[in-house]
Amino acid sequence: MTGGVLPVATVVETVDYHTAGEPFRIVTAGLPPVPGDTVAERRAVALGAGGTATDPRRSPLDEVRRLLTREPRGHAGMYGGFVVPPDDTEAHLGVLFWHKDGYSTACGHGTIALGAWAVDSGLVAAPDDGVARVRIDVPSGRVTAAVHRSAGRTTAVAFRNVPTLVSARKLPVRTSRGTVAVDLAHAGACYASVSATALGLSVTTAELPLLTALGREIRAALADEPATGHPTDPRLSGVYGVILYEELPDTPAGLSQRNVTVFADGQVDRSPCGSGTSARLALLAADGRLGPGDELRHESVIGTVFTGRLAGRHRDGIVTEVTGTAHRTGEHRFVLDPHDTLGTGFLL
Repeated sequence: MTGGVLPVATVVETVDYHTAGEPFRIVTAGLPPVPGDTVAERRAVALGAGGTATDPRRSPLDEVRRLLTREPRGHAGMYGGFVVPPDDTEAHLGVLFWHKDGYSTACGHGTIALGAWAVDSGLVAAPDDGVARVRIDVPSGRVTAAVHRSAGRTTAVAFRNVPTLVSARKLPVRTSRGTVAVDLAHAGACYASVSATALGLSVTTAELPLLTALGREIRAALADEPATGHPTDPRLSGVYGVILYEELPDTPAGLSQRNVTVFADGQVDRSPCGSGTSARLALLAADGRLGPGDELRHESVIGTVFTGRLAGRHRDGIVTEVTGTAHRTGEHRFVLDPHDTLGTGFLL
């Protein structure tokens, strides 16, 4: 569908990263003002009155999202963030996460990329050898990225997520391939976990079309499920992603699984999904399969890996830490020609 003409910003500057294969486009210049006292309030402004997470209202800000996620400047798998002020001076930055359909409340792979960018760009001072901690306010709360450095290079980022709460186990959900058991966990966003094996599928690129279709089916089937509601913040309610997973042979450090996360309106995470890894960790801990000191090797559909571990308990749930790598892929200065009849672009 062809987009409209961007009414305010005609030049937008970004720094692009990928985290385990999943893109993250960081907007550094060209944004209109985003009012609000907190990141959560700014996300509400981005959605607009009557807008939803996957159907925001048109606005100058949302036109920038459309410009960056649509062809010819983006693509349907694009993901990114608007850098905004944090909630208070204790954090280094705030971020509004976005994708082709709208705005999310959490993004682990984006947090890893932002941690790397904050240090690589000099926004946050870091040693040549050691760890720098980057505090980031996201719509679901405050997360911390521990950026590991060696010989002046960023080598890994471990982010500590908001507490993860398991809200339902073994919910029966009907699909086109039969009824399956679904587990729900809130990890900054609500994730539904489903065994791909129970659906007669493997997590492979060859079966990705089927996995994607089933992810959309399951998300739609859970639309009215009370357990998808967040217990304290209704802005975090509703299934964001469906994690279809399968078991892999254990490693010396612990469990190993492969997954594909289908999120928003059928978008596929190329990474193992950072916040989704937090959801899996909490569920595995609830099953007694993962304890202190154990590690989950979490593999994506393209073979990239995050590692996850339990970092403690909180009154609001399980505290988790997820580690991955992010690499810069480019710096861009996007321009919208006012005479371009395609405007902010199109999606196929």
